Amino acid sequence: MRTILTTLLLLICGAAMAQNADKLYEEGKALYDAKKYVQAIPKLRAAAEQGHKKAQYRLGKCYDKGNGIKEDDKLAAQWYAKAAAQGHAKSQYELGKCYKNGEGVAKDRAKAVELFTKSANQDNAEAQLALGKCYMKGKGVPKNMAKAKELFKKAVNNDNDGGEIMKELRLEASQGDEDAKTILQMLR
Repeated sequence: MRTILTTLLLLICGAAMAQNADKLYEEGKALYDAKKYVQAIPKLRAAAEQGHKKAQYRLGKCYDKGNGIKEDDKLAAQWYAKAAAQGHAKSQYELGKCYKNGEGVAKDRAKAVELFTKSANQDNAEAQLALGKCYMKGKGVPKNMAKAKELFKKAVNNDNDGGEIMKELRLEASQGDEDAKTILQMLR
């Protein structure tokens, strides 16, 4: 009987903590979206410490960009890693960028490709674009222009962010970015 009561109490406490983490995250996200980063951080941190993957991602963004807190690439990567381990696509992409650029972690192109692939497979347009660039340049993977083109098409046709990616590619190409020019030619 005692075991059943203990199990029941643990389940109730776990459910309450999850609701609390969700509530903290929603409050923190609202403050974050309002660019009230200093007020958002304690709520995001509390939810992140309870394992809330979206809070971990946003806290990582705060450290990554220095929003409301001192910029710290190592802490950004750590928070992204916690959310990425839970399958959070945006965190997988952001952590992939950390590995690609050696920001907060040792530079590791193969690890970047692995993370970009996980995120791209969850239909993250930015990851599809980043992975396409890896294949286009042969960085972290063997060069494969057909695979690159396939990923670029997925990125620009993505229902969530495809339009923004195409707009950004056009802007970068107009500013002389050779990669953007190549990608746009590949998409014709």
